[in-house]
Amino acid sequence: MKILLSNDDGYQAPGLVALHEALCDLGEVAVVAPEHNNSAKSNALTLHAPLYVQMAGNGFRYVNGTPADCVHIALTGLLGWRPDLVVSGINNGANMGDDTIYSGTVGAAMEGYLFGVPAIAFSQAEKGWSHLDAAARKARDLVRQLIDRGLEGPPWLLNVNIPNRPYDALGAFRVCRLGRRHAAEKVISQTSPRGEVMYWIGGAGPAKDAAEGTDFHAVAQGHPSVTPLQVDLTDHATLAAWSGVLAQS
Repeated sequence: MKILLSNDDGYQAPGLVALHEALCDLGEVAVVAPEHNNSAKSNALTLHAPLYVQMAGNGFRYVNGTPADCVHIALTGLLGWRPDLVVSGINNGANMGDDTIYSGTVGAAMEGYLFGVPAIAFSQAEKGWSHLDAAARKARDLVRQLIDRGLEGPPWLLNVNIPNRPYDALGAFRVCRLGRRHAAEKVISQTSPRGEVMYWIGGAGPAKDAAEGTDFHAVAQGHPSVTPLQVDLTDHATLAAWSGVLAQS
C-alpha cells in the first residue's frame, strides 16, 4: 500500500506529524506538503512562479506552493510512482459545510481525486490540536477499514471532521451531507503604520443549516462526520428551466 500524505497547515504542523505516525505502519507513506500555512487556498495551482521541493530532516518533502501544488507535482513526476490513496490533514479546525469550498485540506485531497486516486481529507472540529492523538487514531481506523475493503469502486473523495474528544468519547463514523453557514463576519479594517487602509477577511459565520443528517449535527453529537464529495457543481435541477429561458436567445 502506497499513501501520499499532504495538508494545508504546512509540513511542520502537528496534525500532519500525528497523521503520518498513525498511518506509517499501513504501508509506504510519502509526505509532500506546503512549506508554510496555506489555509483557505482551495484548489489553487501556482502557474506563474517556479516551485521548489526541499527535504526536511524527518524525510518530509515540502514545497513553496499550495496544497494542490504539492499533490499535483507529486503525482506528475516527483514521486515516480502512483499512490493507492491520497490523504490530507489533519487540519487545525473544521472543514464543514461551506468551508469545503475554500479548504486547502480538501483541495489537496481533491487534486488526488481529480487524478483518479481515492482521497480523504481529515480535519479536527476545533482549533488548538486538543486530543490530536485521538483524532489521528480515529483517522487510522477509517483508513485501515477502507484498505481492508480494497479501496473499492471508482475513485472517491471523502471529507472527514473529527470532534476534539478523547478516543473513547468519540462516536461511530456518521455519513452526512454538508451543512451550511451564515455569511462570514464583517471584514476587519486597520490603518497601517504608513497610513494605508488594510483589510483582513472576517471569521466564518455560524452554522445556518445544522439539522440532523448534516456534518455540523454529527460532530456536535460527538461523531466524526464523513461526507462523500463530488466535483460537479452543475445545478442539474434547473438545467431544463434555463434551457427554456434561453431558448429564444
